[in-house]
Amino acid sequence: MFRRRRRDDEPENVEPTDEEPVADEPAESDEEPAAVPHGGPWDSEAEAVPEMERVDFGAIQVPIGEGIEIQVNVEAVEQDAEGNPVGGRIVAITIVHGESGLQVQPFAAPKKNGIWDEVRKETAEEIKQAEGETQEAEGPFGKELHGMVPVAIPEEMRDQVPAEIAEQGFGWQPVRFIGVDGPRWFLRGVLSGAALEDSEQAAIMEQVFQHIVVVRGDAPMPPRELLELSLPAEAQEAMNAEQSGEGDRPPLNPFERGPEITEVR
Repeated sequence: MFRRRRRDDEPENVEPTDEEPVADEPAESDEEPAAVPHGGPWDSEAEAVPEMERVDFGAIQVPIGEGIEIQVNVEAVEQDAEGNPVGGRIVAITIVHGESGLQVQPFAAPKKNGIWDEVRKETAEEIKQAEGETQEAEGPFGKELHGMVPVAIPEEMRDQVPAEIAEQGFGWQPVRFIGVDGPRWFLRGVLSGAALEDSEQAAIMEQVFQHIVVVRGDAPMPPRELLELSLPAEAQEAMNAEQSGEGDRPPLNPFERGPEITEVR
């Protein structure tokens, strides 16, 4: 949902789903390692992880259910001779339900210090510098950040918005940032769409976030580095079959029920 500009100066484009800037690891204290609040999101090593059907994306396992679509957000690393993106790495997973979206990213974190407080402040500052607005609020996972961010309007959408917004080339979009510090990891979610105004939609997306399982692994990683995300084996096989021209396999939808896996570049 785009809204009219509230300032005279045109801001720089801000994507609310960008990775957070890397910073030096904060000094460790004598405190105990960060623990996930009871009820999730869950660490893969926890004993009380509730059993349910999830899709395995390597660093995170995402719960699935009726009406849920999962999109794989890919950052292209090269282009072919015609300028089309080729290859790339998965940088986020987006869960879609109706008109609501929840993009999630898992990051490495220090052993004894959470990073959500710092990330939240930095995110607010970045939005402020881009002439956006933010405010902190309490949510089901603790402190969260509500923002109004400027986003560029694609050419193909300009005939769908008011003329004055189309002319300025950008609009104001509300977003909601949620985050949870776990043991050596941090999970960030960005909510958008109907879930920002519809409490029932919000509850559905919050439950999805709550039941995500984070697989940190043992490899040492600098704080804020994105944990490795990968396609499920079934989806990778379906993609390879589609690319090789094997028409008797389903196109990138290897699940008998549940979400459709969509590659977004």
